[in-house]
Amino acid sequence: NSPKELKLHVDVFDELGIGGGASGVSGGLIHPYSPKVKLLWKAEEYWTECLNLLKIAEDAAKSPHFGLDTASFVVRRTGILRPAVNEKNLDVMKENALNCLSSCRIKTIDGVAAAELVPNLSTPLNTAFFMPDAVNVNPQVYLQALYLACENLVTRMHSTGFQRNSISLQKESVASLHDLEGGEYDAVIVCLGAKVDMLPELSGILPLRTCRGIVALLQLHDASSEEYPGHSPSILSDAWVAIQSPRSLCLGSTWEWGSRNYSSSVSLEEASATLRELVPKASTVYPEITKWTLTGARAGVRAMPPLTPQGSFPLLGCIDDLVGGSSPSKFWLIGGLGSRGLLYHGWLGKLTARAVLSCQEDILPPELTSWRKMKRK
Repeated sequence: NSPKELKLHVDVFDELGIGGGASGVSGGLIHPYSPKVKLLWKAEEYWTECLNLLKIAEDAAKSPHFGLDTASFVVRRTGILRPAVNEKNLDVMKENALNCLSSCRIKTIDGVAAAELVPNLSTPLNTAFFMPDAVNVNPQVYLQALYLACENLVTRMHSTGFQRNSISLQKESVASLHDLEGGEYDAVIVCLGAKVDMLPELSGILPLRTCRGIVALLQLHDASSEEYPGHSPSILSDAWVAIQSPRSLCLGSTWEWGSRNYSSSVSLEEASATLRELVPKASTVYPEITKWTLTGARAGVRAMPPLTPQGSFPLLGCIDDLVGGSSPSKFWLIGGLGSRGLLYHGWLGKLTARAVLSCQEDILPPELTSWRKMKRK
């Protein structure tokens, strides 16, 4: 998003490395709709940029330098299926499904058609909503491939005579934004997710709600059990099922509001409790889930945006007034992406880059800066 002639040096500070945060442990089911299959705010913009970055990451992962093994993937393009389970919302969902993006279609189908997509599927209301263009991303692989694409872009620019650009990963934490206040950086973009509250300059100020989620990892060990078909979509319901391979899947997710447990590690006891919570929800639509065996679990903390009468919007904008310092338009925020970081990051990143390079916060949609009027609850 910058002119080629601009001298641009980017340092990414992340002590956990690329994909080490909450997005890296998510199930990776991406689509531009609410749980009632209603289009999200700016859905087309989010979805278009998401697909663009997925293609870029896929191309980067083909490089022999990336080392993608044959058992892994960047993205599965087999769609997502949402069986209807709440009769109260059924009519609203059917109406919402009519107003879908042409690039991410929604097909309202009956139970027979749904079972053809996913064998042994249960449709309590004989209705399901199939999104054939929705995707299932392998979050860590995707994010690492996307970073490689950034490095490749710098290399290509060097080969065409633009030697002054660079990108570098610094696997270290930043204790305070004032540590970056000197003349080394013209701009600092804070995108720490839920950990933004650990910065002293922003602690207790932003109107964010934290929520820890645990994802269970399951495998099908019973040789006599039917594998999940490779062409079948993943499943969304009160619990979601993100297919990794015919004999492995992710099951999610729990919601522990207010948690400050940032560890991605999950004890066996907690993993077992997660399974007891999620399997009954998933088995309502996919009874075969009871034949799968727990092999592990992972956790992450979401930074949930504030609720407003107009909806929930991420937090963007210049935060010089919160950080202090003498340089104008230096400190910027991307936050509150909640559980939709993999959908939101492309368009929000593009908007922020334009605002930073132009030093103009007012080019951002007002919905994304409305958080300034809110107090933390």
